Amino acid sequence: MNKTEQAYADHLRLLMLAGEVISYEFEPLRLRLADKTFYTPDFMVVRKDGLIELHEVKGFWEDDARVKIKVAAKQHWMFTFVCVMRQGANWSLEAF
Repeated sequence: MNKTEQAYADHLRLLMLAGEVISYEFEPLRLRLADKTFYTPDFMVVRKDGLIELHEVKGFWEDDARVKIKVAAKQHWMFTFVCVMRQGANWSLEAF
């Protein structure tokens, strides 16, 4: 886990204490996108309403990462995919 991911894990811990998040886990699954192509989201987050989101923590976007998350979101429609980026002391979220 890198520093940004660790900071986001700390944020998720606070959300859990506040009752907004039931649980979260770091890199819990690996999704197959195509032959020899996989995507591992950084966090699986279970929200208080029971919905499961897969969060990808980024310092910045590279083109291939954006394509992968879009493909993953289309193929694995049962999850909400969320890109998380740090903006100063806050976190910005972009859902796919």
